[in-house]
Amino acid sequence: MFSVVLFLRLGFVVGHAGLYQALVMFAVAYFIIGMTVLSVCAIATNGALDAGGAYYMISRALGPEFGGSIGIMFFLANVCGSALYVLGLVEAVVDSFGIPPGQKAGTGVHVLPQSYWYELLYGTVLLALCLVVCLVGASIYAKATFLIFLIVAGVLGTVLISFFATRPIGVPIHLPYFNGSETDNGSFTGFSLTTLRENLGGGYGVDYTTGQMMSFSSVFAVMFNGCTGIMAGSNMSGDLKRPSYSIPRGTISAVLFTYLVYNLLAFLMCATCNRILLQKDYGFLRDISIFPPLVTVGIYAATLSAAMSNLIGASRILYALARDDLFGRALALAKKTSPSGNPVMAVILSWLVVQLVLFSGKLNTIAGVVTTFFLLVYATVNLACLALEWASAPNFRPTFRYFTWHTCLLGIAGCCVMMFLISPVSASASLGFLLLLLLALHYLSPSSTWGYISQALIFHQVRKYLLMLDVRKDHVKFWRPQMLLMVQNPRGSARLIDFVNDLKKSGLYVLGHVELQDLDTLPSDPLQPQQDSWLSLVDKLNVKAFVSLTLAPSVRHGVRQLLFTSGLGGMRPNTLVLGFYDDEAPQDGLAQHPAFTSAREEVPLGFPPLRAPTAPKLLSPREYVGIVADALKMLRNVLLARQLESLDKAWELRRAASPPPTIHVWPVNLLRPDSARYADTCSLFLLQMACVLNMARAWRRARLRLFLCVEAGAMPHAQEEKLRQLLKDLRIQAQIQLVPWDAVTRLHWQTRRGPPGGPAPCRAEEEEEEEGTVNFPANTTQVSDEYVCAANKLVLEQSPAPAVRFLYLPRPPADTSLYPLYLHQLELLTRGLGPTVLVHGVSAVTSTQL
Repeated sequence: MFSVVLFLRLGFVVGHAGLYQALVMFAVAYFIIGMTVLSVCAIATNGALDAGGAYYMISRALGPEFGGSIGIMFFLANVCGSALYVLGLVEAVVDSFGIPPGQKAGTGVHVLPQSYWYELLYGTVLLALCLVVCLVGASIYAKATFLIFLIVAGVLGTVLISFFATRPIGVPIHLPYFNGSETDNGSFTGFSLTTLRENLGGGYGVDYTTGQMMSFSSVFAVMFNGCTGIMAGSNMSGDLKRPSYSIPRGTISAVLFTYLVYNLLAFLMCATCNRILLQKDYGFLRDISIFPPLVTVGIYAATLSAAMSNLIGASRILYALARDDLFGRALALAKKTSPSGNPVMAVILSWLVVQLVLFSGKLNTIAGVVTTFFLLVYATVNLACLALEWASAPNFRPTFRYFTWHTCLLGIAGCCVMMFLISPVSASASLGFLLLLLLALHYLSPSSTWGYISQALIFHQVRKYLLMLDVRKDHVKFWRPQMLLMVQNPRGSARLIDFVNDLKKSGLYVLGHVELQDLDTLPSDPLQPQQDSWLSLVDKLNVKAFVSLTLAPSVRHGVRQLLFTSGLGGMRPNTLVLGFYDDEAPQDGLAQHPAFTSAREEVPLGFPPLRAPTAPKLLSPREYVGIVADALKMLRNVLLARQLESLDKAWELRRAASPPPTIHVWPVNLLRPDSARYADTCSLFLLQMACVLNMARAWRRARLRLFLCVEAGAMPHAQEEKLRQLLKDLRIQAQIQLVPWDAVTRLHWQTRRGPPGGPAPCRAEEEEEEEGTVNFPANTTQVSDEYVCAANKLVLEQSPAPAVRFLYLPRPPADTSLYPLYLHQLELLTRGLGPTVLVHGVSAVTSTQL
């Protein structure tokens, strides 16, 4: 943590900021560091850590998107940090052995020429030394760390003694500029109240190495690099014997120790050194030391140690990223290791990137960028801990308990505020780059088995809001369709699944399936292996649906189970959707679906082949109609979809021909012409479903066409005006088309043997239906096949042919023996009509109120 700041930049910080502001900087920096350390310790003690440090923590806590993107940012932070410390070491070497500015030849030990290219050469040599150590292995560095600590501690003790033992001296300072050099005089006054008073306030000036005017934020950016070593232990998590034990104790000890040392040194410097010496001589500690060579050794040891630590950290992060395959082949080379397990290729790649950063040339130039990267990583570490705490997952049980969600939130806020204070441009650019990485990984990275914190948070919130969703507060104004679509085999229902997805209008959508088996005779639940195939199907078809599978002795019992149990709380299916029961041979539409043909992917193998045309059906006509009757008794709306697999939505809705595609709506019970009305509950529900389809993004180009069946002498214009006013009140835009159907109804009255203008014998039954009773006794006996075929022809003759038709579905008869006849008449009514949806609604779903 001491790194280059302790010996080469602490005087710079105090000289520009003054004692008061320097203490504030330390307090702010260590507040951010302290909150982050608590989060690091919490995550580090919640499970086994592997190589990767902060990347490993974040990726396993927040998932691959955050982990991968923050891993790249932390890699760049370590790379830039390593370059920063190498440049600091070059600065110290040049200060000790460089030829003074203005001289052509050096004397004594001052033999190294100074220029941008020479200093780049020195940095390259020193970085190569770091590379050799890292290639040999982190174990050597880890063993040498204690020796380096002893050296730095000894030098630090010498420096502290020097403040008391050294007599006042003047220090000549050579200031190199771009156009020459200038000499100034600093002084070490010893302990002086006058010197202390002069150094209490801020005195920001020009940084002579960059020529830039300093400010609180720019000085803080340099100072903060002396606090970023808190991740050094975490980065070596894969090399530690007991990371969960060592990381918290080592990190907290380092934070407390360095904070005390920085504050003590800042006070001693302000009380003994004038501002010129502090601002313009980065190596003044060597000048005032009782044993200057030891300070030089300490500077070299601290900076070299920090440079190697960051290089090792960067390589371990890169190796962890490569091993997790988040970036595919782009990082494949970084997976290669030596026989001892050292990721040599990751070390070499990290070394190359550090070498590129060395071209920046000056330590203070990249200090702001390094600080921004580290602050961003620290904010994300706090975010990971905050998310784990808020998710309240039972398995989040860190042994380190000295943290709360408040500390995490304070750490995030502190990091974000300081990022933008230091450099709004760098902070914005870093966040933008992070967002791009997030999006790229979200769409391109393979799924992982680490767990996603987003799922835990979503579960936590959904449970809370589901409890708040009170069905007693439902209102018709906010009604939406919540669909349960029964699917026997997805191979024959792909386009129906897609169509119902357009029809749900942001409501609940459940794909239901009944498996005809008995659990008593089975060794295990056969539905669990099928679940993945169904979920993959939902993903491939890009429908927003849940999957609900059940075992039952019959399809009818299974549908009842799903109607009773699907959904949760206020989110339960209110509409049952079934495919039509007919004798057509099923076609495998899944293989031809655009979701599979465009991506050249195989159809999921978890679904059995379709039933052969000659094979018996799993469902009888009586049981099929019984399912419809059951749903209506349970006050569920019913939709029967016929020939939806022939609907080519892409062709219908994208064709450039005029007029645009249409949706035909017949809100009249064609099987009960004697009770035909346009404003009963079922008709209004039918209108609503057609309107909902038209509101879907894919269907907005289509036009609604509403058919008004009229008889001679029935004042058709008055009926049309009344219907037009109804549509206006309901805010439904549709074209009304009058359809004379005297020829069709004549067939009905002939069957009934009653005059067209006379009283209808079944008026009492009609009134019963209006009052909400369940059935009319003999619906199917009231119309002949000849009449139904004529009604079918009437519907078919309306041109141009629509993309889809909505027809009124009458209730099944009360007499169950008439179920086959009822189904036969529905088949005659919809024969040859193309994609058709029969609709029966039992609940009020339209509102004319605000």
